[in-house]
Amino acid sequence: MSGNGIHHVTAIAGPARRNLDFFTRVLGLRLVKRTVNFDDPGSYHLYYGDETGTPGTILTFFPWEHAGPGRVGIGETMVTAFRVPERSIGYWSHRFLAKGVTHETITRRFGQTMLGFTDPDGMKLALVGERDAGDEAMWSGSEVPAESSIRGFHGVTLLLRDAEPTAAILTDVFGFAEDGREGSVVRYKVTGASFGDIVDIHVAGDFLRGRQGAGSVHHIAFRAADDDMQFAMMQRLADNHGIRTTEQRDRHYFRSIYFREPGGVLFEIATDIPGFAVDEPVASLGQSLKLPPQYEARRPEIEAALPDLGL
Repeated sequence: MSGNGIHHVTAIAGPARRNLDFFTRVLGLRLVKRTVNFDDPGSYHLYYGDETGTPGTILTFFPWEHAGPGRVGIGETMVTAFRVPERSIGYWSHRFLAKGVTHETITRRFGQTMLGFTDPDGMKLALVGERDAGDEAMWSGSEVPAESSIRGFHGVTLLLRDAEPTAAILTDVFGFAEDGREGSVVRYKVTGASFGDIVDIHVAGDFLRGRQGAGSVHHIAFRAADDDMQFAMMQRLADNHGIRTTEQRDRHYFRSIYFREPGGVLFEIATDIPGFAVDEPVASLGQSLKLPPQYEARRPEIEAALPDLGL
């Protein structure tokens, strides 16, 4: 199979307005889409990314006002990391100090500079300095200078009992290959992806299992160019690994299938098409509430139930 990097990462948050403020004003991401959870239209589904919502730059949230805190453990995504130009790490360290963002000291992993931090719900995030990050797509409409802006995902770190069962899926279905080992972390990398080309597996053995809640990653989505590629991946999962996926679900901006990988993490395969400009121009992405057709007749009721975002 050809290489297929990360399409998006979806997490759980607490209050929606706090989540919006942090990811747009502090991190400088664009609110690409403001819609609802297709399975729970009484709550938002917020998408953040670059100017056009390029696959590999999208972090999404289900914000629930009274969500209890999650707990990172076995079978969970441990860290979600973004790419930034290497020379901007100092800028971000100072910015986090000024904004009161809880963050770690700057470290090195696999030869790269990394700055770990958490969002207001305790979600573990990181910025990774990339020497070649500079010309990629970004969002320049925030207060973060363009030369320091986030350039999509670097990758994710999974906390698992062991690496091999999950690695079999990453390599055979998504085209990743082992790219190095550092302590208890095994790195897998895919070629041909500009963003989201890294999955690190932190091997923890018999550790406490995770608990979903605010600050937890709900699932990780990997890219499929179109329906044909998605179907081929689904067939490979079934034929080579005995894993059955859900039926295809139309998420309006992409089409998705889901499965639980052997380590316990919920994986999605999402198509690149049709994209986020299917129902509003790129220039006005995220400015109005977009509802899937099945909920449009209930718009007044849904809008009245959703929390105020202050927009």
